[in-house]
Amino acid sequence: MISIDRDNPARGDVHLLLSEHLADMYATSPAESVHALDHSALSSPSITFWTAREDGNLMGCGALKILDSPSGPPVHGEIKSMRTTASARGRGVATLMLRHIVDDARARNLEHLFLETGTEDYFAPARRLYARNGFIECPPFAGYVLDPNSVFMELRL
Repeated sequence: MISIDRDNPARGDVHLLLSEHLADMYATSPAESVHALDHSALSSPSITFWTAREDGNLMGCGALKILDSPSGPPVHGEIKSMRTTASARGRGVATLMLRHIVDDARARNLEHLFLETGTEDYFAPARRLYARNGFIECPPFAGYVLDPNSVFMELRL
């Protein structure tokens, strides 16, 4: 059974998965278009980080970043660092993680979830996953700018 729990991005196996994720992002996109976070940035108080595990084995990770609200409680969040291990691909881990993050955002009474992903073919499975789960393309958000290498998506909660 796959379980999703809060975890430490600096934990050994997680750190390796995040390093692999960053390496793939820099190998796939121009440096100025890479918005992935490293393990120390994912430890920020504004970010909740989870891992998916089966029998203790890491299968994937994902995070929710609460975006600043000029006044009042936060109402927007951003999905960060969605990644599955090579051995977990095709097993529904990314869908489980995404649904977990969406459920957590709803429990926090957020109104919108946003994300940024790439335009290259490498990112096509991610774009399909998000679209299947109700995300639609939107303009840049939270300080992002138009970029031919980025797709911005949102989900109204």
